[in-house]
Amino acid sequence: MSGASDPSPPLVMSPARPHPLPAGPAPPPPAPPGRRSGGLLRFLAGVVLSALLAAGLVLGALYLAPPPALRPVPTPVPTAAPTLAPPPPGSPAELLAPFDQAIARLYEQAGPAVVNITTTAYTWDVFRFGIVPQQGAGSGFLLDAEGHIVTNDHVVRDASELEVTLADSTRLPARLVGRDPYTDLAVVQVDLPAGYPVRVLPLADSSTVRVGQLVVAIGNPFGFEQTVTTGVISSVGRTVRTPQGRPMRDVLQTDAAINPGNSGGPLLNSRGEVVGINTLIFSPSGGSVGVGFAVASNTVRRWLPELIARGRAAHPWAGFETQPLTPRLAEALRLTVREGLLVTIVAPGSPAAQAGLRGGTAQVRVGNQRVIVGGDVITAVDGRRFTDSEALEAYIEDNKRVGDTLRVEYVRDGRESAVDLRLAERPQ
Repeated sequence: MSGASDPSPPLVMSPARPHPLPAGPAPPPPAPPGRRSGGLLRFLAGVVLSALLAAGLVLGALYLAPPPALRPVPTPVPTAAPTLAPPPPGSPAELLAPFDQAIARLYEQAGPAVVNITTTAYTWDVFRFGIVPQQGAGSGFLLDAEGHIVTNDHVVRDASELEVTLADSTRLPARLVGRDPYTDLAVVQVDLPAGYPVRVLPLADSSTVRVGQLVVAIGNPFGFEQTVTTGVISSVGRTVRTPQGRPMRDVLQTDAAINPGNSGGPLLNSRGEVVGINTLIFSPSGGSVGVGFAVASNTVRRWLPELIARGRAAHPWAGFETQPLTPRLAEALRLTVREGLLVTIVAPGSPAAQAGLRGGTAQVRVGNQRVIVGGDVITAVDGRRFTDSEALEAYIEDNKRVGDTLRVEYVRDGRESAVDLRLAERPQ
């Protein structure tokens, strides 16, 4: 044995090995695919149920304690209409209130008497090679309890059938009683229903109408029944010509809106009286431009009885036409008469022709004027001197009847003479 110790054996490194785990239970086998999807569905169902439950809780809380914005507004209990305070003194409302009431009351008073007239005429259609109906419309108003209705002649002219619509929308067949193309007046008649509340319109004295006077027109423009328009009398005593070329004298001019369909309707004053019958308009466009005309009520008053009794108006007719003779024209023509009326045309077979009056034989040009010369020069009629043809026609129309005598003084070839002629009825 020696004193030195034995050296330690060398450390030998060896490859590492896994450390064994202690033994335990075996892991479960993997789940099949069907069981996985079933679990997902149960999860989603739970989420939906939870959301519904939360929404129900929120709605319940809002119902039990709603915020002010969601609280129902109580329905007010109907009460009587409040009384409006009177308008301030001098305000437009105070100044116009009487005017508003007057127009409304006038319409309530006169409206039931205004009717709508529908006409049917049958014409030949060259494209259809047959007869086709054509309808027109106008207005009118009741004259009496017998169902007489006044309207315009041009409304019923050439009509084969007539129908009247009363203010209460009752439709009745109508028949023509009389017509006068020279005054554009006509009368039709309906058989009013038993017990019908007849409302008639009185005729005013149109000679008292003044320019600027308020007027109201009621009619059926473009088929719009019971239409009211207002305006003023723009002028009186106008002479206008119809589309057929006939002169209409002593008509009223108004700026109240008158349109197609207004023809035959009344033009009323503030008392609800008829001062005129709306008849025509002057318009480049065919619509109202504020220049309308109405047959004066005094013209209606004169000829209405004849239209009802005889079916026509017998206008006195002398049978000659004239042209004014002025001093300048007389000097140019070298006439001995300085003023008067040149007889231009004498109708064959007329009272003037039978009395021996002579019409013109030639036409000459004097400056920018064409004059028919060679005829007699009328210097006076019934002792009255006339220098205007329309004034002479107005005198005969307003003061003479068929069968009356007209004393005519004239000059022919420088010699004065006079003749009496008996007025005849103007040809239709």
